[in-house]
Amino acid sequence: MKYHQFYTGEAFDAYDFFGAHLTDQGVLFRVYAPAAQKIEVIGEFNGWQSGSVMVQDGLSGIYELLIPEAEEGQMYKYRIHKEGGYYTDHFDPYSFGSELRPGTASRIVDTESYHFEDQKWMDQRSKNYDRPLNIYEVHAGSWRKKETGDEDDPAGWYSYDELADMLAPYVREMGYTHVEFLPLTEHPSDQSWGYQVSGYFCPTSRYGTAVQLMKMVDTFHREGIGVILDFVPVHFVINDYVLKNFDGTALYEYDSDTGYSEWGTCNFNYYRGEVRSLLQSSADFFLTRFHFDGIRMDAISNAIYWQGNAERGVNEGALEFIKCMNAGLQKRHPTAMLIAEDSTNYPGVTHPVEDGGLGFDYKWDMGWMNDTLDYFRIHPNDRKYHYNDISFSMMYYYNERYLLPFSHDEVVHGKATILQKMWGEYDVKFQQAKTLYTYMYTHPGKKLSFMGNEIGHFREWDEKKECDWFLLEYPKHDAFRKFLKDLHSLYVEEPAFWQDDYRPEGFRWLEVDAAKERVYIYERMAADSRYIVVLNMSQEQYNGYEFGYDKRAVLHEVISGERVEYDGYYDGPKTDLVTNRKGYKWWPYSFVLTIPALASIIYRVEMLPEEKQGSSHHLDEASLKQAEKAGVSLTQKI
Repeated sequence: MKYHQFYTGEAFDAYDFFGAHLTDQGVLFRVYAPAAQKIEVIGEFNGWQSGSVMVQDGLSGIYELLIPEAEEGQMYKYRIHKEGGYYTDHFDPYSFGSELRPGTASRIVDTESYHFEDQKWMDQRSKNYDRPLNIYEVHAGSWRKKETGDEDDPAGWYSYDELADMLAPYVREMGYTHVEFLPLTEHPSDQSWGYQVSGYFCPTSRYGTAVQLMKMVDTFHREGIGVILDFVPVHFVINDYVLKNFDGTALYEYDSDTGYSEWGTCNFNYYRGEVRSLLQSSADFFLTRFHFDGIRMDAISNAIYWQGNAERGVNEGALEFIKCMNAGLQKRHPTAMLIAEDSTNYPGVTHPVEDGGLGFDYKWDMGWMNDTLDYFRIHPNDRKYHYNDISFSMMYYYNERYLLPFSHDEVVHGKATILQKMWGEYDVKFQQAKTLYTYMYTHPGKKLSFMGNEIGHFREWDEKKECDWFLLEYPKHDAFRKFLKDLHSLYVEEPAFWQDDYRPEGFRWLEVDAAKERVYIYERMAADSRYIVVLNMSQEQYNGYEFGYDKRAVLHEVISGERVEYDGYYDGPKTDLVTNRKGYKWWPYSFVLTIPALASIIYRVEMLPEEKQGSSHHLDEASLKQAEKAGVSLTQKI
């Protein structure tokens, strides 16, 4: 790291310089605190006593000290003497290890001792633009818990490597391609789930050491599973032993009323180069040293606008930081994914920085998530008044590279679980949820779902309890899990559902003008892979339902949530459907089918040779205009 890069916010490797580093002569400590009056290193190596005084490098604000007696694994703190004659013992901002909470000491750790065995994975990984991306979001401390009566271990946490041995096979079996962990950086409060960070280079000691975390990532890679880390670049925990008032001044936070977030935390001051260097170095640290395959960045809306409020205006310093960080990470890690959790309409979030964008690879589609869940809460009779709430997402979809999330935020704080949100009583909720997930996995865009969603959780997520795995003893929950497993398998195996996610030729509406019936029909396409999806959002079963098509074809039913194999009610024959020569509306051909109430059906399309007299099905200009008015394109490449 060069000093000027650190000061100007261009450094991505500050972790190689700051922190506690093992050398042949002992441990070298470095910290940045320009307004400090004096800094001492206290720790297990000197009995936590004063006297080990750090030396400033000129007027740089950078202090360092070599301590020959210090050893790997020992704990330490910086005693920072501040103007006014007082001092505070601080956690090292660049610490690689920590004492288990409620302890607050840093720990000396060697982060270069582990040897990965995942080179094959690293060589073939990609950003998955034209690959399937099905993310299983996990809180490491509550996916499963140990049964323990140990008063010293009441939380029942598994270590990183223990968790990987159980979780990786489950993720692979269920058809997920990646696992995304809620923040694994150090944090003082379990209730924050990791979103109020105290150590930006420090894996939380709740689940073990940095080496154990590396081993966890390595294990997932050997199982063919990618690993994404939740990253919190907007705000930090308010505790006085961490970054707040670090050297007696607002070194990392704003020195104004903009310094605090809606969560009671301190907002990072992006106008300071040293702050930008810390944050982007943290992101690079986990991508480089731990081989994470992507970073999901939390609360980007609170960075784009001052305190997340568009009425307060754009935070230009934050935008410059995001652009610099993303451009640098894209260059250093060209196959790692950068994902924005952003609820704003700010344009160009997933456009390249060189084209004026923010440089993310994906953006969570919060609008789709809210519109969809609100729609499924509505009584089916009233859905005809909200028909366009489902089709609206495709009006803006190609503006960004969207990812469709049903995350942890949707199953906490009195919001109810995904299954609970569904209209109706117990049985009907499962009917609705199967249709919901069919819609999700066949809609363009990559996917993310929080743990427990796949087994039909009825209890809101609680970080103190493991998922309710006992639910799988009940037929409806077990059948629901089986349905999602089969749906995931179809999604992952068929290019139609992901290869052209971000190109218009990968999707088209076949029926999006049936508000009275509350039926939607669309097609997903990629080369020779074609599927038609039928969604019935009403309580009516439609016999002899007709919709149009522009080619001769046969439909083969692949999966329907209403089949008895998924504890549904429909046990009719899986009869192949062949196009009728009689056209429908502006379409030259048509299909006729039965659609059970509240059901979803996915069909594989097999194309048939065109008839010689196909010219008799020529679409006149009036038919084309009628189709265009209904939102259907018949002239696109198919």
